[in-house]
Amino acid sequence: MHISRRTALSLGAATALAATAVPEVNAASPAARSPRRGAAAEALRRLLPRHYGQVTFRTVPPKDGADVFRVSGTTGDIVVEGTTAAVQLTGFHHYLRQSTHTHISWNGEQTELPSRLPAPSEPLVRSANVPHRFAFNDTNDGYTGPYHDWDYWEHELDVLALHGYNEVLVYLGADSVYHRVFQEFGYSDTEMREWIAGPAHQPWWLLQNMSGFGGPVSGQLLDQRASLARRIVRRLRELGMTPVLPGYFGTVPPGFADRNPGAHTIPQGDWVGFARPDWLDPRDARFARVAEAFYRVQRELYGDSTMYKIDLLHEGGRPGDVPIGEATKAVEKALRTAHPDAIWNILGWQNNPHPELIAAADTTKMLIVDGLSDRFPNVTDREKDWAGTPYAFGTIWNFGGHTTMGANTPDWERLYDAWRTKQGSALKGIALMPESADNNPAAFALFSDLPWSEGPISLTTWFAQWSVHRYGGPDRHAATAWDILRRTAYGTTREDSWSEGQDGLFGARPDLAVASAAAWSPQHLRYDAEEFARALPELLAVAPELRRSSAYRYDLLDVTRQTVSNRSRQLLPRIRHAYEAGDRTEFAALTAQWFGWMALLEETVATDSRHLLGRWIAGARGWGRGTEEKDRLAYDATSLLTVWGPRAAADGGGLRDYANREWAGLISGLYTLRWRTYFDELAAALSEGREPRSIDWYALEDGWLHDHPEYPTRPTGDIVKTARKVAAAPA
Repeated sequence: MHISRRTALSLGAATALAATAVPEVNAASPAARSPRRGAAAEALRRLLPRHYGQVTFRTVPPKDGADVFRVSGTTGDIVVEGTTAAVQLTGFHHYLRQSTHTHISWNGEQTELPSRLPAPSEPLVRSANVPHRFAFNDTNDGYTGPYHDWDYWEHELDVLALHGYNEVLVYLGADSVYHRVFQEFGYSDTEMREWIAGPAHQPWWLLQNMSGFGGPVSGQLLDQRASLARRIVRRLRELGMTPVLPGYFGTVPPGFADRNPGAHTIPQGDWVGFARPDWLDPRDARFARVAEAFYRVQRELYGDSTMYKIDLLHEGGRPGDVPIGEATKAVEKALRTAHPDAIWNILGWQNNPHPELIAAADTTKMLIVDGLSDRFPNVTDREKDWAGTPYAFGTIWNFGGHTTMGANTPDWERLYDAWRTKQGSALKGIALMPESADNNPAAFALFSDLPWSEGPISLTTWFAQWSVHRYGGPDRHAATAWDILRRTAYGTTREDSWSEGQDGLFGARPDLAVASAAAWSPQHLRYDAEEFARALPELLAVAPELRRSSAYRYDLLDVTRQTVSNRSRQLLPRIRHAYEAGDRTEFAALTAQWFGWMALLEETVATDSRHLLGRWIAGARGWGRGTEEKDRLAYDATSLLTVWGPRAAADGGGLRDYANREWAGLISGLYTLRWRTYFDELAAALSEGREPRSIDWYALEDGWLHDHPEYPTRPTGDIVKTARKVAAAPA
């Protein structure tokens, strides 16, 4: 079965309206769509089936080249004008937030509306301050959900449109392109299906980091994924949004030169324990032929786009004897031959894009999506760094899909507008790039508001409004809770060179000195945990009439979960002290507390369907035909969250638990198994007066992956009752 997603929505808070006028359009004119038909109306029918008939959507031209919307009308008859269907939905969402205190997002919704939609007090008018509003990290398909179905994607695209995005990265379906292309260059169907990684690991295969793991993929799986990808790109085009498709930069299967004599390929070494695919020299005549086939097959499957994602020499790629500038020109020539006016989209990450690439490319047709805008304090002048190349201000507020709350919102407040409006600015967009989407709804809403605001956003004002829109009305306890969250989890900055919050230690591979579960995550709490915990009783005190929405339940779960998660960092040092002091009684008491908190954490997240490991596994198995394929796909999906890859990658490469997350099933399953195994060994060592024996963690983890019980696919429990237990528990 495919697991559907029709629940989780969440909303952004309102900001002051711009005074810019949008031209009035007669509904009968060619510029206007039929009032209650078209992509925006159909989206609203899905989202608000009892109210969509009260809204008329009209298309208007851009104003001075910028996307615009205007919302006006009378009670029960709302008129939304906008440059595209997606922009019209953005305008309607701003109206919902400001006029009705309702919203829709990817984590919970609040949509209690009067029977007749109220008239806005005055026309709501906005003009986008940047042309590019880009969504999704290259890793999104892996960490967010490689086995989602159309029901999920249809809703996700609606939510992105409501939040103002107009460019969406679509990696899904690229496997079919490669599968077909290289059969024209000497490879068999079987060889290609063995080379292509499993769906959960495909983002890194497409980035030329690895291949094969999680596979082989079946022909029917390729066909299903291609069919879903076609629906996604079709819907994006209907909404007036751009599907950003992968471009070709030279990745080839093993033995390409053997099958194509004379071809010049450059070995790429390894990437954290994986062998990287070879790189075909873009100057080689065969590169042009492969690229032509790639863009031809891609067009046949998914049509054309105006933006292509191409990350040359990503994360340690080796140019060998190939000059980067010459390679750049050849890659760009292949793109321009197929799509003359397309924009080359490239990630700003680590040392990319390389200065030689910038010097060689036509940067007027390039957009760098900056993954480090809110990460490092020494990022101050992207115009200088990238020679004036247009770029998008980006954020990566989580890595691996960690369930951690928080984001560096003070950096957004301080930097975005200043960088955008400075003389000679090349800032032309925003880039929403958490490695996994569908989390941190406040961060999602706030970041999405940046391109639709005049001047800097005030965090104090924004968060005060957020609690009103999030729950449906003003409440002093809700306001207090979100002010605490603003100053703690959402009050961190890039001064410590991190853009995500700390992960919890319950999900770490056990060690008394462990400081993070993932190797590349903060080693310490980035805010005051006790101050953060004060938000929980405030949320529990919100008025009953404002606690009915899925938005409230999601936030209560998230704050409860984070409160418990933070306890791990406070308790583990005490356990270590008891062990090193040889205090067996205290060690036993404290480790019992540890498992008590883990049980409460499991109970917390078990109340929400999207925090269930069982749901993740069932979604993967639903794409398979036959037990063997179902088991392989389940391993592909679950290994990503745990060992990530083979032993060389998990241990030597440090990838184990990179995608740790506090989900029901993971906590009571693998995480509890690991900590109980570890603490039992430490207790035995104390009792017997010896050093603890080493534990082969990879063997234990891989054994669990291949032999674990079935986990629930439906939520259980009551988050309010569990949250009260957590709030009442002594620290």
